[in-house]
Amino acid sequence: MKIGIIGYGKMGKMVEQAALSRGHQIAVVIDPMVNDTWSASGAAVSQTFSAETAADVFIEFTQPETAPGNISAVTRAGIPLVSGSTGWYEKLPAIRSAIEQAGASFLWSSNFSLGVNLFYRIAAYAAKLADPFAEYDVGGLEVHHNKKSDSPSGTAQTLMEQVLASMKRKTRVLWEAPLHNMEADTINFASLRYGTVPGTHSLFFDSPADTIEISHTARGREGFAAGALAAAEWLLRSGPGQQAGEARRGIFTMDDVLETK
Repeated sequence: MKIGIIGYGKMGKMVEQAALSRGHQIAVVIDPMVNDTWSASGAAVSQTFSAETAADVFIEFTQPETAPGNISAVTRAGIPLVSGSTGWYEKLPAIRSAIEQAGASFLWSSNFSLGVNLFYRIAAYAAKLADPFAEYDVGGLEVHHNKKSDSPSGTAQTLMEQVLASMKRKTRVLWEAPLHNMEADTINFASLRYGTVPGTHSLFFDSPADTIEISHTARGREGFAAGALAAAEWLLRSGPGQQAGEARRGIFTMDDVLETK
């Protein structure tokens, strides 16, 4: 397939490498910070999106303030899009409505790593098991490099959505440091930024007798790029009720991709 890349930073370059290794072509690279140059694959780097591009699908890794505009532009043009940007999710209801009305193809995830998505499910099951035992309090921690632009991470937010959906005695998350004793229905989840750490997420179940810890640690960004590429391949495969070669229509997440495995 012919792939368009939006955002030619570290993740964009990783996506390019993963795509080429799987025999795909890079149709165009879009990055407003890069001009008059070529990508490693030989594709021209453009500063603006054009609906006339020959890409079959776009993969986007940009910043919270630019992602919604990128999503709107690509999906309005009728080109399937995979987005790995985080920090824009407060605008998801409006984007969801627009995509559903247009019959567009959009897949987003706070984290495309297969391991992280398995971690979500493991954590949700652990939370369900621990829920009846009030002696086990719950807490969390995420650690990332000091250049990450959002806090808490999108992965942490998705993790907490999964945990809260699996527990009756926990109903909300406190993302900042508590200024008083924690309420029994609250989970404190902390964020730490330093160095060049790709990303670590940990969930703790602590009792007076012991601590249970579940963690996912990324060794690099390759897993994120490979997952985004797999999502793009899945999006272009025909879904139920669609003609052969037609992209799946609607808004999807990595949960939809995993359900077909």
